[in-house]
Amino acid sequence: PPGDTAGCTFCHTSPEERCSTCHQRHQFNPAVARKSEQCKTCHWGKDHRDWEAYDISIHGTVYQVNKWDPTQFDMSKKLADADYVGPTCQYCHMRGGHHNVQRLSTVYTSMGMSNADRGAPLWKEKRDTWVSVCDDCHSPRFARENLQAMDEACKDAGLKYTETFKVAENLMLDGMGEPMPKDLAPDWSGQHIWSLKIGAYHEGDKYGGKKGESGEFRMSNCSDIERVCFESVGYWMTYIFKGMAHGSSNDATYCDGSFGMDRWLVKAKAASEQARRFTALEKKAGINWVPSEFWRKGDYLDQLSGMKIVKEFPGKTIFDLCPEPGWLDTH
Repeated sequence: PPGDTAGCTFCHTSPEERCSTCHQRHQFNPAVARKSEQCKTCHWGKDHRDWEAYDISIHGTVYQVNKWDPTQFDMSKKLADADYVGPTCQYCHMRGGHHNVQRLSTVYTSMGMSNADRGAPLWKEKRDTWVSVCDDCHSPRFARENLQAMDEACKDAGLKYTETFKVAENLMLDGMGEPMPKDLAPDWSGQHIWSLKIGAYHEGDKYGGKKGESGEFRMSNCSDIERVCFESVGYWMTYIFKGMAHGSSNDATYCDGSFGMDRWLVKAKAASEQARRFTALEKKAGINWVPSEFWRKGDYLDQLSGMKIVKEFPGKTIFDLCPEPGWLDTH
């Protein structure tokens, strides 16, 4: 619903393509656009935790306590000429005034949620470029050691979220996930596929959907264990990746990073144990559990795009209805 997605559409619409988003329409001043706070409007939050990771890092702290002093941060100078005592967002990501922000980013891979080996040769050029920015102030060895630290943190996090998903997957395969996809209202795309069936990762109709079809992460109207899996990878994995990439070890560990993933793995295991115990008791008592009707329909669910698609376009999904980018804006 529009009320729910206000935070998404505010950034992921025309502001992405406007100069005034960063330079401010009523104060079109490059000195303003060079300040880290200018990025804060969009680049913060649970699933893209850039500002928070930078703000509580040593770099962010240096910026916050010195930004008022023009001898330490002279924002009137171009980035290429600036003599800053610490990096701003723009100094690293828009080095020299280059406007392709992702050009000087690390291996992003879906907001850090991917189990990609970030040290693989495939990413060498991107990582070398990243090091070339760090060595403005640090040695190349220091920069590469920090990249390796990020790699190791992401590998550890990947082990945790893979195990979390496996617990949920085994529960679903054993018919104990409650509620099951067939008992739910459709997801936002109009599908009834298990939300953790991501593309070809899960093959076979036992996961719902045909080969190659993908489920869509649910943030509501799903079992508690599925929501736990979503948060583990969508939030805590991102905290870890963003924290390590920005030199914010506190964010990667304490602020719902590694410690958060530990807790969510425990929650997934506890939910699985409880479901299995309930199933055994129901079987012994001869109880045939039927999901409540509120999983299928409700005032809130009626506002979701998936319900609209199922009612108005039977047999279709949102992917069938989008022949070209921008189609949804006019239909």
